[in-house]
Amino acid sequence: MSGHSKFANIKHKKEKNDAARGKIFTVIGHEIAIAVKQGGADPNNNSKLRDVIAKAKANNMPNDTIEKGIKKAAGNVDAVNFEELTYEGFGPNGVAIIVETLTDNKNRTGGNVRSAFTKGKGNLGAVGSVSYMFKKRGQLIVDKEDCDKDVDTLMMMALDSGAEDFNEENDVYEILTDPNDFSKVRENLEKEGIKFIEADTTLIPDNYVSVKDEESVASLRKLLDLLDSDDDVKAVYTNWEEE
Repeated sequence: MSGHSKFANIKHKKEKNDAARGKIFTVIGHEIAIAVKQGGADPNNNSKLRDVIAKAKANNMPNDTIEKGIKKAAGNVDAVNFEELTYEGFGPNGVAIIVETLTDNKNRTGGNVRSAFTKGKGNLGAVGSVSYMFKKRGQLIVDKEDCDKDVDTLMMMALDSGAEDFNEENDVYEILTDPNDFSKVRENLEKEGIKFIEADTTLIPDNYVSVKDEESVASLRKLLDLLDSDDDVKAVYTNWEEE
C-alpha cells in the first residue's frame, strides 16, 4: 500500500499485499462503494469504477468479490458514508509523508494517524506542508515475468497509448501517465493483453531523502508500519529513499 520509494519497494509491496490481503480488499471495497455512489454501478458509464476494478484485479481480488461489492453498494447507496481525507506531515530526519485515508469516522482516523506520527517520532503538519514536494501521476507496474513483450515493444505501446514516461528496473516495468490520461492508457494496454501488478494514481516525490541514522530508520519504519496496518489508511507516500 505504501509508495515509500519509486522502485525499491515493488517486491516488498507485492509480498506485503499477500500478507495483508484482507486489509487491502477492505480498502478497495470502500473505494468501490464510493465510486458506485458517485457514478453508478455500470463500469461502462463510470470511469472511476473501471479504475477501481482494475486496481482490484491488480491486487488479485476475485471477480465474484468485485461484483458482490458493486451490487452491495448499488443496493444501498445511502449507507455509503466514507470520506476521503488526506494528512501531511514529517517523519524523522524531515522525511515528507502523505497519508490518504477512507473513513466513516474522522475522529477515529485522525486520532490513529496522529498516534502513528507520535510513536514514530514524527509530526503532523498543516495541509500543503509537504504535498508541494510530490506530483500526482498515473502509475502502471508490469511484472516482467507476466509480460510476453520485449521492453522496446512495450515502451512504444505505452507511449503510443499516451503514457508520459517508461522505466525499467530489476523485475518490473513502470509506466507513468498524466492523471487525466491514466484510464485511457490503462484500458488501451489491457486491450493488448498487458497485465498489471499495480494500477492506480500515485504521488511521486520530486526528490528523495536518504536516512542513515539507525535510530531514525527504526522510528520511520515504525511510523510507516503503524499507518500501513490501519484499516482506514488507503495509501502512504514518502520521499524516503529506502536502502
